[in-house]
Amino acid sequence: MAFNFSAFSYIIALIADAFLIFFAIFHVIAFDELKTDYKNPIDQCNSLNPLVLPEYLLHLLFNILFMASGEWLSLCLNIPLIAYHINRYRTRPVMTGPGLYDPTSIMNADVLTKCQREGWIKLAFYLLSFFYYLYGMIYSLIST
Repeated sequence: MAFNFSAFSYIIALIADAFLIFFAIFHVIAFDELKTDYKNPIDQCNSLNPLVLPEYLLHLLFNILFMASGEWLSLCLNIPLIAYHINRYRTRPVMTGPGLYDPTSIMNADVLTKCQREGWIKLAFYLLSFFYYLYGMIYSLIST
């Protein structure tokens, strides 16, 4: 059982993915609170917008490690979400600070439904990825 860069990449991915799961759960809960009028849109956007760039950067970080370690399957599984993140941030509403969510349009029914669906899909993706990274870490530790 040898410790190599591939195993290190998977360990970092597991830790980062745990944070991403937390971000996705927070995202789902936040939009549920907004839908049931427990929070107002301005407070909601002020709590969600600071988490957008850290989420994207964490996801990008361990994918760069996958690329450097030659874990092409793991990288290819994450490329669609990276492309979605880039497109989503590129087409965000015009705002003064970083983030995706605009308080004036977040209460529209279609935008709210889209954001909730996005949160659930990301949560499912990050949960499945967590177990895949766990398998990849164990496999890379055992195989070398």
